[in-house]
Amino acid sequence: MTNIRSDFLHAVTERGFLHQCTDLEALDRKLNEGPQICYIGFDCTADSLHVGSLLPIMLLRWWQKTGNRPIVLMGGGTTRIGDPSGKDESRKLLSDDDIARNLTGIKSIFTRYLNFEGPLAAMMTNNAEWLDRLNYIDFLRDFGRHFTVNRMLTFESVKLRLEREQPLTFLEFNYMILQAYDFLELNRRHKCLLQMGGSDQWGNIVNGVELTRRVDGAEVFGLTSPLLTTASGAKMGKTAQGAVWLNADRMSAYDFWQYWRNTEDSDVGRFLRLFTELPISEIARLEALQGAEINDAKKVLAHHVTVLAHGEEAAVQAAETARKTFEEGTLADSLPTFALNLLTGVSVVEAFISAGFAESKGEVKRLIKGGGARVNDRPVTDENQNLTVSDLKDGAIKLSSGKKRHALIKPE
Repeated sequence: MTNIRSDFLHAVTERGFLHQCTDLEALDRKLNEGPQICYIGFDCTADSLHVGSLLPIMLLRWWQKTGNRPIVLMGGGTTRIGDPSGKDESRKLLSDDDIARNLTGIKSIFTRYLNFEGPLAAMMTNNAEWLDRLNYIDFLRDFGRHFTVNRMLTFESVKLRLEREQPLTFLEFNYMILQAYDFLELNRRHKCLLQMGGSDQWGNIVNGVELTRRVDGAEVFGLTSPLLTTASGAKMGKTAQGAVWLNADRMSAYDFWQYWRNTEDSDVGRFLRLFTELPISEIARLEALQGAEINDAKKVLAHHVTVLAHGEEAAVQAAETARKTFEEGTLADSLPTFALNLLTGVSVVEAFISAGFAESKGEVKRLIKGGGARVNDRPVTDENQNLTVSDLKDGAIKLSSGKKRHALIKPE
C-alpha cells in the first residue's frame, strides 16, 4: 500500500516497524477519522524489561506522538500461565508475589517513553482485573466455542513444540484464548481499536481480532513488527553477558550506552530508525558514513537511545566515561562502582557477578578460561583468586570483561 494517509502508519512504515496488518487500508481510514486507542501487552516474567521489548515500546510512543492514545496492558493474569510463543519449553511458573514484584519493577519504564497526562494520556491496566474473576465453565461456554483446536494447532508457537516433540501443556494451550479475550475486554471498556506486538504474536493477535468481531461485531485490527536480530544473527537484547535490561538497577546507563555504541556497522541505520526519533534525512546521512566515521553514527545512536531510557544527564555522563576510558586511557570515576568487603577478601568469581558481568559462577569461569576477564588490566588466570585491599589502585580495583565492559570495586 503506497497511499498511506495516517501519520502513524506513515511513520512506522517509513521507519521499518511494520511487518503484518490484518487490514491496512481499513486501519488507515480509521486513523484518519480521529484519535484512536491501541494496546500492547507485557507479561511480568522479570522485574525489568530488556531491549527485546524496546521495539513495541517505541511503537506505543509513535502511536501517542501521532495523536492517538496507548494502553500498556500489564499481564498480571496471563503471566500466571506463561506465553508459549517462541519458547521451546514451558516457562517456569511464578508465584503471585513474584508477579507483583516484577510488575512494580516494569511499570516505571513506561513513564520514560509515554505521557500519562493530558487528553491523549497513556493508560496502564492489568488483565488480572478481569481474568482473575472469570468463571471457568461460563468462560468456556461463552468464548471457548469460538476457537477450534484444528486452527490452534496451525499456530507457529504450537507447531514448533509439537514438531520437536516437546511437551505443550494444556495450561499453555489456553494462553492464546485468554489473550484474545483481553482484546475483547479492552474494546468493551475503552473502544480499543488495535492490538500490536511482535510477529511471534500474530496468531494470538488474529485470535483477538476474530473473537471481538464474532462476539460483539466490532471492527478491530492487529499489527505486528518484525522480530529483530542483529546483522550477525544474534537475538536482539541478548549478549554473552546476559540480557540488556532497561532498568538502571539491572544494567547501568554506562553499560547500556556501550551496548548501542558497539552496534555492528550494518545495523546502524536500521537501529537509528527504530530506536531514535531522528529525522529520516539525518539518519540517511549518518548511515552513509564510511570507515572510522561510522563510529560517530554509533555514538549518536547510543546517545539518543540512552536519553530515552535513562535521561540526558546519564547519557552525557556515559559518553564522557567512555571517552576517558577508551580515548584517554584514564580510569573514569563514573564507571559503574560496587562496594565489597575487601578486608576479608572476595573471590574474583563473586566480584564479576556483583559487577553484573555474569549471572552465574559458570559464566565467570568461562570468561576466565577464554581470557576475557581482567583485574587492574591484567588477565585473570586463576578462578580461585581472591581480591583484597592489597589489589586496590587509586582506591579501587578495576574489573574488565572483554575490551569494553569495565567496573570499579571499592571497599565497603
